[in-house]
Amino acid sequence: MTTLNLAKLHPKASERIQPFFEQILSEHQAKIHSLVVTGSAITEDFDNKKSDVNSIIVLKDMDLRFLEAIAPLGKKYGKQKVGAPLIMTPEYITGSLDVFPIEFLNFKLIHHTALGEEILDKIELRARDLRHQCEWEIKTKLIGLRQGYLSAQADRRLLSENFGVIITGAIPLFRGIVFLLQNQTPIPQNAVIKALSEAVDIDTSVFSTALQVKQKIIKPSIDEFYQIFENYYAALEKLGRIVNEITI
Repeated sequence: MTTLNLAKLHPKASERIQPFFEQILSEHQAKIHSLVVTGSAITEDFDNKKSDVNSIIVLKDMDLRFLEAIAPLGKKYGKQKVGAPLIMTPEYITGSLDVFPIEFLNFKLIHHTALGEEILDKIELRARDLRHQCEWEIKTKLIGLRQGYLSAQADRRLLSENFGVIITGAIPLFRGIVFLLQNQTPIPQNAVIKALSEAVDIDTSVFSTALQVKQKIIKPSIDEFYQIFENYYAALEKLGRIVNEITI
């Protein structure tokens, strides 16, 4: 069997994903174009107790029978915190860059090719597409904040859970905005928030606070949650106005 290159992964992440990849290769290697690991498994943000190991399987051609064949692996490897892989083809990737520029920017920045052709390093994203999706994401997240605030109904646990979802989804967005303004962006989450603050000249400390809530470093009271929500909403709204003014 072809040897996997997992050198750049966190050691614990490598232990999890290697048997998954090896099982796929043992049965379907002829169909595989590339195996790629993405996300925190190759960054300092990886938490062995909490983080999933995420991947992209790039097929030479889309094959629904392949999806059917690997579907049963989800339960087995899901228990080991191996996330369900994204299944793509080279054609799908090149045809989707204008639709998902934030996602593909983050894939390009944070990935390691374990097997096959290095495809993500070669992709080119248009600034116009990236700005458009950043604007859409901010407006969508503002709606989500309002709905989450109402649905939590002063429940501290629900507010905390909402924050976890909100800040996790925001970090890729922030990387996109920093990239638009500076043509480069750091990888670690806290460094991204710091770079965003420097790029847009607004107080982004509430984003760091939300990250600490997600990581359970701090446990705000219900009154503190309300203040965090208000500050987070205000900062995101300001960020939206800045993105709207970016000219490409």
